[in-house]
This record gives sequence, structure tokens and C-alpha cells, in this order.
Amino acid sequence: MTFRCLTALLCTTTLATAAELPKADAVFPKVDMNAVKVGQLLFYDPILSGNREVACATCHHPDHGTSDGVSLGLGDGGKGLGPARRIDAANAPEQRIPRNSPALFNLGATEFTVMFHDGRLEADPQEPNGIRTPLGEDMTQGFDSILSAQTMFPVLSGDEMAGHYSENDISRAVRQGLLAQPGGAWDIITARVAGIPEYRAMFDPVIGTDEAIKFTDIANALGAFIAFEWRADNSPFDQFLRYGQTLPDEAMDGMELFYGKARCADCHSGLFQTDHQFHAIAMPQIGPGKAARFETHHRDTGRMRVTGDPADAYAFRTPSLRNVAATAPYGHAGSYATLEATIRHHLNPVQSLKAYSILNAALPEFPDSPDLALMQDETEVAAIASANVLPPFTLSDAEIAALEAFLITLTDPLSEAGRLGIPESVPSGLPVPRAVQ
Repeated sequence: MTFRCLTALLCTTTLATAAELPKADAVFPKVDMNAVKVGQLLFYDPILSGNREVACATCHHPDHGTSDGVSLGLGDGGKGLGPARRIDAANAPEQRIPRNSPALFNLGATEFTVMFHDGRLEADPQEPNGIRTPLGEDMTQGFDSILSAQTMFPVLSGDEMAGHYSENDISRAVRQGLLAQPGGAWDIITARVAGIPEYRAMFDPVIGTDEAIKFTDIANALGAFIAFEWRADNSPFDQFLRYGQTLPDEAMDGMELFYGKARCADCHSGLFQTDHQFHAIAMPQIGPGKAARFETHHRDTGRMRVTGDPADAYAFRTPSLRNVAATAPYGHAGSYATLEATIRHHLNPVQSLKAYSILNAALPEFPDSPDLALMQDETEVAAIASANVLPPFTLSDAEIAALEAFLITLTDPLSEAGRLGIPESVPSGLPVPRAVQ
């Protein structure tokens, strides 16, 4: 199929060397707009966090591509938004958030059945509640989908929303292991929300006037909002697929490379440019790493932390590339702040890993943070390198620029801003996260 042809049927290159273009339309289940509207307010309301200072939107803000614009963010204990976020000297965080904040685009589509960089939350029909998570079966009941279920993780994370050990009622419950149990963190969060009359009234048409609000109701409303707000399927690329509307010449060249010679679509396949699988591509590991508090290493073995299988070491989920131009930095640890640098890493991952400079990242100031501790350990770097599955590949500077031009055409402007937008206020009366505070 020649990509310059309006019908985009079969390429002049053979299918052995070129991937087929995806179909134009994904499946998005209908959402309850009453749930969406209450979910919007909850998403921007710090009431869900232990110290009432961090909202979901703090790390997933439309001003920063539904992420936070930095490599590794500051959750509880930070002040401000995006790259301007700084440590609160009166309540400094214990460490950076260990992984880059992922974008939220298209997570409501039925094809998204795996969540997080390591896939620790999965839709699984073999499980009693259709959800697999290391938190156990009692933490999967009552969720409408894995999208709503994923909202339970940040509110239980000390680094993200819960707060330092024992400094508030939610963080104390988490420290004691009281999560979904009666009187645990879920119940505390729910009581805060249910105690606000406006929220109670908004939940009435969603769950019924005689039903008490449950934590899963809150999570389901958040999931409904995310699914509605950041559906991104009307980019120039979508217009090309649906109607044969041509792209700029350089972007057309980039698309031909993406689905042909450069073989990007081997992993970034499908309408949303992800195979939803896990691959080790020698991404540099910066920051504290993904470790339990009693562990002293700074590594992040990715999928292996979920499966326990050494074959999964340093493999991370293939990210969707929708709105990718707005979601920098890139990689599970946000190691690269630009698309160009990220593309170049894919051309020779091992060489790029060994030559990595922290100047490629975008990190808020954090004194004494062990940001390069792992990268200075030759044994650890060698382990990441040995897991790499991408062979070296050569592209010219012009071809790299063309790929970047194509990736820009994956941007859906309406979804970037969100369909409902940022509310002026939230029922708790707490400050809504904004760029200027």
C-alpha cells in the first residue's frame, strides 16, 4: 500500500517489510454523564489526598498532556504544578515519585486492558472479579473497569497522594495495612467525600438516593470522567484513516517510515500505536527506582516485578503514542525530555544507555536525590543492556525529523484540553490545581 494514496490500501513495499495501517475507529463504551460530571470535580479535588493538598490533576493535568511535564514528579510534599512544582520546605517529600506519570488518553477504549508501566493491573476474565492485581481479590470488587480500578493506587501511595507515614489518617491506615477493610483508607476517603452535601447530591442520580457512597463509586466516577474527557481519536492521522485526508509531505514520509523501514509498528501497532505488550529497550534508569522502603537499590525491573520471571526483566509496557508530542518526558523514568532524543535512543539502545546524560531529563530540584545512582553502577547498567531486544538501526537526520513530523499528526487538539475542562472550583473548597498558584 502506498501511504501517499488517499485510499491507503496496500503498500508498494511488501507486507514482509511494512505493517498494515490500523482501522480508523476504536470501541469506546458509553459513559454515564452524571458520573462523568462528579468524576470531573473529584479529579481536580485535593480532598482525596491524605493532607488535602494533592489532586489527581496534580500529576495528570491537561496543561501537561495529562501528565506533569517532568521526568519524575513530586507528589505529596510538593507545591505548584508541572515543571514549576517545588519541594514544600515545611513538608518535604521523602523521594521523587519513582516512575514517570503516564498520559491518560484513550484509556476508556476497550482495547486498554493493562494499566501502569509494569502492567500490575490487568483485566483477566479468569479472576473472580475480572481484574488481576497484586493487592488481592478483596481489592477488586465493585469497580466498573480496570480504568476505575487504577484510581485506587495513587490514593494509597505515600509518595503520590496518601502522605508520609502516620502524618494523617489516610497515611496511618495505609501504614497499618488497612486499605479496603472497614475503617481503612478507602472508608476514610469515602467519608470525606460523602460528608460534602454537593457530592452527595451529585451521586444521587448515579447510585440512587438510598445507597451510601462507597469508595468504588468514587473510583468509577473518576474512571468515567477520564474515559470521556481524554478520548483522543480525531487527529490528522485519524482524518487520514477515515477520509483519506492527506498529511503534510514530511509527515507522510514519516508515516511510511513508521509502518515500513523503521519498523516502529512492530511494537507501536494498532490504532493507538501500542501492542499493549512489554519490551526491554535499555531505557536509562534514573531516580529512586521502584523499590519497597526496606530495599536499598535504585533499580526498576519493570514487568518482572509483577511476573517474577527473569525473562521480563527491564521490560515495560509499550506506551500509546496518541498526543505524544504533548506528553514529554518519555520512558518509564522520563529519561528523555524530547521526542528526537527518544527516537534516537531506539536506534541504538545499548549505546544510548551507556552514553546517557542526566541533561536529557527534566527533573525538579531535589537536593541529595540519588538520581544517577544506578547509572553509575556498571553491573546494573550491564544488566539493563543485556535485556535489550532492539538491534541497532540507522536512520538519517532527515528520516528522524520525518518520524517526528508524523508523530505530531497523532495529536487530537480537542482531547488535549479535555471536553469539560478545568472546573473553576470544587465542592470541598480546596484549591484547584492550576499553572499559577
